[in-house]
Amino acid sequence: MSNFAVIGALLWWRPPTSQGSSLPPERLTGALVIGFRHARYNLDLRATLIRAVAFFFFASAYWALLPLVARNQIAGGPELYGILLGAIGIGAVGGAFALPWLKAVLGPDRLVSAGTLGTAACLVLLGVARYSAIGFAACLLAGMSWIAVLASLNVSVQMSLPDWVRGRGLAMFVTVFFGAMTAGSALWGQLASAFGLPAAHFIAAAGAVAGIALTWRWKLQGGQGVDLAPSMHWPAPVLAVDADADRGPVLITVEYQINPEKRDGFLAAIRDLGQQRQRDGAYSWDVFEDAAASGRFLETFMVASWLEHLRQHQRVTNADKVVQDAIREFGAAGEPKVTHFIAARLASD
Repeated sequence: MSNFAVIGALLWWRPPTSQGSSLPPERLTGALVIGFRHARYNLDLRATLIRAVAFFFFASAYWALLPLVARNQIAGGPELYGILLGAIGIGAVGGAFALPWLKAVLGPDRLVSAGTLGTAACLVLLGVARYSAIGFAACLLAGMSWIAVLASLNVSVQMSLPDWVRGRGLAMFVTVFFGAMTAGSALWGQLASAFGLPAAHFIAAAGAVAGIALTWRWKLQGGQGVDLAPSMHWPAPVLAVDADADRGPVLITVEYQINPEKRDGFLAAIRDLGQQRQRDGAYSWDVFEDAAASGRFLETFMVASWLEHLRQHQRVTNADKVVQDAIREFGAAGEPKVTHFIAARLASD
């Protein structure tokens, strides 16, 4: 019945029409390539995916082994297994009510760590459970911990993605989610067969705790101070040749004249800009220094087609604009000079 409700909601829902873009939709293959490239160079999304793997891989242990705990350790049957699953649901619903307060007090990183510690405690309890009451308490804790971590990771993914690539980024997150659950479930089943149910639970608990320390440097996004709305501040390029939408590849160069004393700061800032270019669809990015003129630099990057470069103009966010504006503070003489080169072809090609 719940599946029919979801289907009905999708049939009833009418997505808002896109505003402000006259460009044709992306083709499937190109959209996939751009999506993977964005995930590779979006540092916030990558951090969230790493934290997701560290949690879901170890949390999958109690989902995979719970039927065996109910049958073999507690000596119950299908009724007990259903009760334990229900306890996870009750814990998740109860935890959801406390989420706003917990997030305000702990923040996303500490909340995920607390949820992971709760999951580790649940695994230890399931490892020693010989009575249904212990199993029920462990599953309540599992549900509360699960919703705390899952909600925090979902918010972090959403806050890491601009609108134009949100669907692809969320698909990447779901793929990592199910991939980690699948790989983890297979491993914990093998360990349980080889060493027994308690040992498999204890190893998973230890791994979950270790994962907190190993992944702590990858911070989650809470959305504060990050404006991913399109800035639309790139001027429209002026063309002197006929540029069909599919013509390419396109080489874009940006020439900077900076204060030589600020060279190292400029290079650090422009590396961040390079991440942005590649995240929005560019490839083969680099920056060159004029060997004969101090302070003269040339940034270069390529995109697959002229149409893809026009899409880049619409993908630049207000957060990107802040980085680009900061580069102009390095003693630049005038505005950077932007040049576009399109791959030359004979008329007969």
